[in-house]
Amino acid sequence: MPFNLPIFLTWLRVALIPICVAVFFLPDSILLLESRNGVGAGIFALAAATDWLDGYLARKLGQTSAFGAFLDPVADKLIVAAALILLVEMGRTPGWMAMIIIGREIAISALREWMAEMGTRNSVAVAYIGKLKTAAQMVAILLLLYAGPLPAGVSALIVGNVFMVIAVILTLWSMAYYLRMAAREFSGKKIDV
Repeated sequence: MPFNLPIFLTWLRVALIPICVAVFFLPDSILLLESRNGVGAGIFALAAATDWLDGYLARKLGQTSAFGAFLDPVADKLIVAAALILLVEMGRTPGWMAMIIIGREIAISALREWMAEMGTRNSVAVAYIGKLKTAAQMVAILLLLYAGPLPAGVSALIVGNVFMVIAVILTLWSMAYYLRMAAREFSGKKIDV
C-alpha cells in the first residue's frame, strides 16, 4: 500500500468522520449547541476540502495510485453517509432524502464494481453531473450542520434543505445517467448474472 500526501489527506478525511459526529454529542457543559454546530461544520468543511485537495495533489505530484483511487470514493461516501444520518437524527433534514442519497451511492458503487469486473468501468466514470451532485450535497450538509443564521438573517436550515432538495434531484439525475451509460455498454452483449 503506497503512502503519500494525497493518501494521507484521504485517511485524514476518514479520521475526521467520528470526530465530526462526536462533537454533536458533547454535553452542553463542555460545548454549547451553537458552538457544537460551528465546530462540527468546520470539521466537515475541512474534510470536504481534503476531498478536492487529495485528488488535485495526486495529479499535480504524479502520485496517483490504484489504492488512492479505491480509498478516495470510499472516504467520500463514508463522510456523506455519516453526516446525513447525523442530520436525520438531529431532525435537520428528512430521512427520505438521506435514504435516496445513500441508496444511490451504494447502487452506483456496486454498478462501478460490476462494470470493473466486466472490464468496462470507464463507461461509468465520474461525469460532470456527479460533480454537481457532490457540490450540492456538500453545501447542503455544511449548512445543515451549521444551522445558524446566515447574512440577512436567513436560516442556514432553510437554505441547507433547499440545497438538499437540489442534491436529491441531481442524485436521481446522475443515477439515471450512470444507469443509462451502463445499459448502453451492455446492449447487445450477453451478460451472465
